[in-house]
Amino acid sequence: MKPVSTDLLPHLARLAAVHDTIVGCERCPRLRTYCRQIAREKRRAYREDTYWGRPVPGFGDPSARLLLVGLAPAAHGANRTGRVFTGDGNGGSGDFLMHALHQTGFANIPTSRHIGDGLALYDAYIVAAVRCAPPANAPRPEEITRCLEHLEAEIAELGRVQVVVALGKIAFDVWLRVLKRRGADLPSPRPQFSHGGLTRVTGASGMPETVLGCYHPSRQNTNTGKLTPAMMAGVFRKAKKLLY
Repeated sequence: MKPVSTDLLPHLARLAAVHDTIVGCERCPRLRTYCRQIAREKRRAYREDTYWGRPVPGFGDPSARLLLVGLAPAAHGANRTGRVFTGDGNGGSGDFLMHALHQTGFANIPTSRHIGDGLALYDAYIVAAVRCAPPANAPRPEEITRCLEHLEAEIAELGRVQVVVALGKIAFDVWLRVLKRRGADLPSPRPQFSHGGLTRVTGASGMPETVLGCYHPSRQNTNTGKLTPAMMAGVFRKAKKLLY
């Protein structure tokens, strides 16, 4: 693992405090009730596991120039393991994503199975728009709004981010909301999500202004061929060329 620059140490302490706040959040009763229920009942394959069952903070390289924004933890994935895009089964969204990140030099291994698997990200950091697993993978608009503060707080301590990859339309729209809240001048007409689509904005105080769209690596997208490994790796190769 690369050494941490001393100028990052204050950010690391504040990032840890942000993570503590995220993990202790109780703002959305429906989501907290659902996550606790899943953690108690468990899936049969994981009945011996102790589920995390709490909101999930981001994961990755705190000096990252690339930020990935996903939707929300999976009920038996990150809600079980406590790490984003982790533990949703062999060949699940976590493995699919890490395979692409590994191919493009952003991850040290091509899988994401459990929190002790040795996975490390290089120059990349992953967050979720919503930090609790939602029923049917469908957070309500007000739940997304309540979570914006966590997203902004976490990103504020990732001071080197230059490019954002939004994993799916909801993540893309959430990121535009964050930019708007920070004073960005959004193009007119409003940018629309597309796989590989590049959007640049100006005027967002202290925030990365370049965002790439990418289909979410859900099984619905990957099993149907809507998103292929080559397509996802292609987005990260494009993102890498945009870093400076």
